[in-house]
Amino acid sequence: MAQVFSKPEKFSMYWRETARQMDDIGIGSLPIVFLISIFIGAVTAVQFSYQLGSTLIPRYYIGYIVRDMEIIELAPTITCLVLAGKVGSNMAAEIGGMRQKEHIDAMEIMGVNTAAFLILPKVIASLVVMPMLVALSAFLGIFGAYIASVPAGLFSSAEFTLGLRSFFEPYNVFIMFVKAFVFGYILTTVSCYQGYHVKGGSIELGKASTQAVVYSDILILLADYLIAVVLTA
Repeated sequence: MAQVFSKPEKFSMYWRETARQMDDIGIGSLPIVFLISIFIGAVTAVQFSYQLGSTLIPRYYIGYIVRDMEIIELAPTITCLVLAGKVGSNMAAEIGGMRQKEHIDAMEIMGVNTAAFLILPKVIASLVVMPMLVALSAFLGIFGAYIASVPAGLFSSAEFTLGLRSFFEPYNVFIMFVKAFVFGYILTTVSCYQGYHVKGGSIELGKASTQAVVYSDILILLADYLIAVVLTA
C-alpha cells in the first residue's frame, strides 16, 4: 500500500485510467445493481408484510422497517458482496493476466511504479463510485418494495409513505456511506493484491480470482460487524 499511494509519475495518465475504472465499476455495474436492489426491496416488503400481518403492529411500520433495512444493511452490504464477485474477480484477472504475460515486469524495467499505476486508479474509482452505487441501491430497494406491495394490496400507498417518513435518523445515512467507503476499499485492494502476486498459469489465475472474491466477502462481513458495533454502540 505504501507503493500504491506514492506520488504518481504523470497525473494525466492516472486521471485517464481512473476515469476508465469509474466507467467500468460504475456504469458497468448498474444493471446488476438495479436487478438486485429491486428484488431485494420487493422480497423484504413482502416478507415483513407476511410476518406482521397477524400482529398489532401498525401497517405503516413496514415502510419504516424497509427503509432502515435498506439504508443501514441491505444496500451497502449486499451490493458490495455482489460487486466483489463481479468487479473484484475482474480486477484480479486483469492484473493477474498482466503479471503472467510479463507486462508488469516490462513496465517495471521502464521505471514505472506498477503498483501505483495499476492499483491506485482502481482504488480511487471504487471509493468515488461505490457510495453512489450504494445510494442508488437503497433508493431502488425502497422503490422495489413499493411496487411489489402497494399494487398487490398488501398495504396502501399512504401507509407506506407514512412509514418512510416516520422515525427517520440522518445518522443512518452516514453509516451507509461509511460502509460503502470501507467495503469499496476492501474489495478493490484485496482483489488487486491477489492479481498482482499471482504466480503460475491459468489454473493459478483462476484460483487468484476465486480467492479475491472469497477473501473480499469475508473481510466485508467482518468489517460490517465492526462498523455496526462501533457506530451504533
